[in-house]
Amino acid sequence: MSDRRTYEGRELPRQDEELVDQGLQFDLGTLLGRRRVLTFLGASGVLGLTACAGGTGSTSSSSTGSSSTSGAASSTTSGGSASSASSGDLAEIPDETAGPYPGDGSNGPDVLAESGVVRQDIRSSFGSSTTTAEGIPMTLTLSLKDLAGGGTPFAGVAVYVWHCDREGRYSMYTEGAEDENYLRGVQVADDSGRVSFTSIFPACYSGRWPHIHFEVYPDEASITDAGNAIATSQVALPKDTCDAVYATSGYADSVGNLGRLSLTSDNVFGDDGGASQLADVTGDVTKGYEVTLTVGVDTTTEPTGGGMGGGMGGAPGGGPAGG
Repeated sequence: MSDRRTYEGRELPRQDEELVDQGLQFDLGTLLGRRRVLTFLGASGVLGLTACAGGTGSTSSSSTGSSSTSGAASSTTSGGSASSASSGDLAEIPDETAGPYPGDGSNGPDVLAESGVVRQDIRSSFGSSTTTAEGIPMTLTLSLKDLAGGGTPFAGVAVYVWHCDREGRYSMYTEGAEDENYLRGVQVADDSGRVSFTSIFPACYSGRWPHIHFEVYPDEASITDAGNAIATSQVALPKDTCDAVYATSGYADSVGNLGRLSLTSDNVFGDDGGASQLADVTGDVTKGYEVTLTVGVDTTTEPTGGGMGGGMGGAPGGGPAGG
């Protein structure tokens, strides 16, 4: 075995001298060797980081819902929360016409002045009539968010809901249903900002995409004056659900009416295809349907909805199609 001195695998040219005195040529060799190692390590680090980044991107794009999860995580890290991130993406519900059949006192009849209008099940008339509207069962749940308050649940607001029956008629207005007040009711939002109504799936009448009307009031005491509404809008119903419902008994006229319409041709939802008004729906024609929508309400903006709406056409009773 050799007893000669080495450094980093290289034999020292001056065996009797200190390492620092091995001469320029030896020093240059040592320096170049170290640079090659550092260059290799640097390249490996970059490649490793690139591989990690590429892997993360691949997972994000291929995994359902991963983008929203990532967004919520980054929001939480920066001091927010997943829920505030979601509410931050929620747009204010578009103001829409109340149509010619609101029943809120702004155009004739006023169901909001009647005792018994605050109720969860709106299928039957109340007061002088107890007629029950027939049709496929539907539960409507609206989740109200206070955008001026940072997207928090809008607890305590009163929500008035109304829609047509299986034949496309509006109670209190349309011939044959003018003495009824079914499919109209008010609920006060709970602590989570939710209201829920038990009803039936509405028809599609000529000139309008299937929809549900609603008005939001600051509280229950405010419903006696339609001018107090802080938001007026409509819920759009998905086509596949409508097709399934309208294939059942009692909805025959809706099939042809729906076939002549689209969300983009509708005179209310057509400006954006009902992007923020199209409900999520689960269920079937046997058990009924759960219809849900999250509604952003901004009290800092001036309400522009309500009123009759435009366009004469085939609405129930021959009125404006804006219903």
